[in-house]
Amino acid sequence: QVQLVESGGGLVQAGGSLRLSCAASGSISSINVMGWYRQAPGKQRELVALIASDGQTNYADSVKGRFTMSRGNAKNTVSLQMNSLKPEDTAVYYCNLVVLSNRDYWGQGTQVTVYS
Repeated sequence: QVQLVESGGGLVQAGGSLRLSCAASGSISSINVMGWYRQAPGKQRELVALIASDGQTNYADSVKGRFTMSRGNAKNTVSLQMNSLKPEDTAVYYCNLVVLSNRDYWGQGTQVTVYS
C-alpha cells in the first residue's frame, strides 16, 4: 500500500516563503515521477511542479523562478520551496506519485494561504 504524507503548509504574508514536504512509503518503483498540484476554491486542480527520478524538473509558468522542487536524501521524499508567495498561490497543495505501471497516488493535501 503506497501512502503519501504532506507537511509544511500554513499561513504566510505575500512575499514570504514556505516549504512543503512529501514522503511516499510502500512498494514504489525506483523509476517514478513525483509532483505537486494545487487546487484553489472553485478552480480545477493544476500542476505546479514535477520531478523525475533522474532529477529533471518541470514547472508551471506561474511559479517558475519562485518555486523549486527537489528530491530529498531519504528515498521517495520531495520538497517544494516556495518563495515570493502571492495571494493567488493560495490553494490546497497535493503531492502526487506516478510509478512505472502508470498508477498514481495522491496525498491528503496541505493548505497554503497567502494574505496581502
